[in-house]
Amino acid sequence: MPKITFITEKPETVTLDVEAGETILDIALDHDIDIEHNCGGNCACTTCHVIIREGFEHLSEMEEEEEDRLDTSPDLTLSSRLACQTLVEGDCVVEIPKNTQAFRKAEQH
Repeated sequence: MPKITFITEKPETVTLDVEAGETILDIALDHDIDIEHNCGGNCACTTCHVIIREGFEHLSEMEEEEEDRLDTSPDLTLSSRLACQTLVEGDCVVEIPKNTQAFRKAEQH
């Protein structure tokens, strides 16, 4: 069973045992981890942008649609992925960027 570790704003880490084949977004939402997802997981925005700190090789391959969408993200890194499009197949460490969390907090006020 794969383990996924989320690094959030504080910085705080949360490590979970998960089923292989779930998306990072679904895992986060199922465990009440705050992650923006304006388009509902349809690869129509970049609000669920995450940075893979470890285990990039344990994730599904990036499809062209995700790559094209990520190109519009202002905070793109070489290890960026969209949480809604990334299937977890093995252990990984995922950072939820602070600007995404700050956007969420500003929206809630």
